[in-house]
Amino acid sequence: MRPQPLLCVHDVEATSRWFQYLLNCKSDHGGKEYERLVSNGRLVLQLHHWDVAHHHGCLGDPSAKPYGNGVLLWFEIDDFDAAVARAKELNAQIIMPRHRNPPDGDGGPNHWELWLKDPNGTPSCWPARMDRPMGTGSRINREALRVFPSLGTPGEG
Repeated sequence: MRPQPLLCVHDVEATSRWFQYLLNCKSDHGGKEYERLVSNGRLVLQLHHWDVAHHHGCLGDPSAKPYGNGVLLWFEIDDFDAAVARAKELNAQIIMPRHRNPPDGDGGPNHWELWLKDPNGTPSCWPARMDRPMGTGSRINREALRVFPSLGTPGEG
């Protein structure tokens, strides 16, 4: 089984560029209505315009809010430190700065994480801090970006 997540957004091209830069992935389709993002030839994310029905009908109701409530995308990546730097360059809204999960020991996921909102999120009301001291753990076997999609347009809540 391979997951094929799809998000409905108002601006497919801008959202695509944001995710391509953040995740260091590539467009496999492109366009204003639909996008496929791939990494090493594998699909990682699909983007679909809210108002485009194609052959299947609309995939969501853009008037139903809040967008993305309860949705979380988790990307395990190889270039975590570079992705953290790219998130900072993008002025991404940081929900939780770079941290280790769990804070200590070898239990749980045992990796570094950065939680942020997608480009359609509302502006942050707190400063993004990328320099918070981290806990010291032993083996870190992978890293992850957790993206909380808001799926709307900037300023919508």
